[in-house]
Amino acid sequence: MGQSVEFGKFLKAMRSRLTPEQAGISSSSGGRRVPGLRREEIARLADVSTDYYTRLEQGRNIHPSRAVMDSVARALRLDPGEQAHMIDLLENCAKSQQSPIPAQGVRPALRQLLDAVGNVPALILGRRTDVLAGNRLAFLILADFPAMPAAERNLTRWVILDPLAHNLFRDWETVAAEAVGTLRADIGRHPNDPQANQLVGELAVHSEHFRQWWAGHRLATGSAGSVRLHHPVVGDLELNFEDLTLPGDPDQV
Repeated sequence: MGQSVEFGKFLKAMRSRLTPEQAGISSSSGGRRVPGLRREEIARLADVSTDYYTRLEQGRNIHPSRAVMDSVARALRLDPGEQAHMIDLLENCAKSQQSPIPAQGVRPALRQLLDAVGNVPALILGRRTDVLAGNRLAFLILADFPAMPAAERNLTRWVILDPLAHNLFRDWETVAAEAVGTLRADIGRHPNDPQANQLVGELAVHSEHFRQWWAGHRLATGSAGSVRLHHPVVGDLELNFEDLTLPGDPDQV
């Protein structure tokens, strides 16, 4: 699917979730035939013509200025993460489908760091939420990723498809939706990654939850928080987490 189409779908999804009340628009007495705001209402809020905004949603002639996109972001009430994702989608519209995808690897010093903090579970994730490395405690609490086939060492895939993950996370739907949001943001940055597109296809085939979340263009809401587990060996746990982007490689956290 072309990235310009994804850009348009994102705008439409954001428009559909916005209510007239949130946008300061009086609801018409006759009701609405579409969810959210109409295209002309977003266009008016963004100070662009309805035809221009319609072409944005349809992925036609996408060359808006940054000032226009800032206005559209304000009209759609995007948060900083959503606005950054929108810009990623826009900038990637013009990228070649043949752009090479660099190989992923973990520096030896980072592996040593994981071992040094052995009393705290830690993972290193790469593009597509691939599990690139981790320490023993993380694998004991979550899953033995090194024992999995290489193609299955992916956090989102495990959370969505593995029944053990469904039982492990006491708030599975929240955790899974966040994982899907992280994957979507990554694909916005790397739209031509064939492995990412293959992963999305696999998850869409096997998970109704994934299909719903993916269609909603939801993004992850934060880089810190807590997660509640029901571990089969040690019982109930509540763990705090922090996502830290690694220096020298913005695709690794």
